[in-house]
Amino acid sequence: MLQQGFDYAYDKRLYDRLREGHARPVREHLCAGLDFQNKLARFLENHDEPRAATTFSHEMHEAAAVIAFLSPGLRFFHQGQFEGREKRISPHLVRAPEEPIDGALQQFYDRLLAVIRQPVVRNGEWHLLECTPAWEGNWTVDCFLAFAWQGPGGDRLLVTVNYAPNQSQCYVRLPFTDLGNGRWRLEDLIGNATYDREGNDLQARGLYLDVPPWKASVFSLKRGS
Repeated sequence: MLQQGFDYAYDKRLYDRLREGHARPVREHLCAGLDFQNKLARFLENHDEPRAATTFSHEMHEAAAVIAFLSPGLRFFHQGQFEGREKRISPHLVRAPEEPIDGALQQFYDRLLAVIRQPVVRNGEWHLLECTPAWEGNWTVDCFLAFAWQGPGGDRLLVTVNYAPNQSQCYVRLPFTDLGNGRWRLEDLIGNATYDREGNDLQARGLYLDVPPWKASVFSLKRGS
């Protein structure tokens, strides 16, 4: 479709791989060039697919949303997705049944949309990051996806996701070259955690993660006092 002149095309392949629930195929898909990725419409539901709230568990839904909507490209949201609606209706039908709102999911999307609105995501550079084993033989490194956004004004975000149903550990290698000689504060913009880390350690080994299943974080990085 893109070769025929369309500005954007649905990224059905990413959607299918997110539904399968394995990190490596998703990570491999995100290795494509940015000239291609920037023309993809990322989504978790549309009028042809089942509702995300019925396709993914709550934790998996949040993890998949962080991956899909903080990757480069066009972000496509469907009516009722933020509220966790479960009934799929025909686009020709101008009415829908009453459904209870999933307050926790709605709060998550409020936070995620606030991140998407930041200039660093709208105008910054996106980087897929390397994850290395936390110790020799630890296979759970393969469960992670990590990427970063860096803005022209120096703003930066680090996105980390354990896209697996098990506890996982790794080191995330950061793309920033000015982390040494100081402390950095990492604040999770979609959660409640805040961490202080030594810049020299972040520069040398990366950020250590030991997180539960389907755990997604979006860290802002700011130099500490």
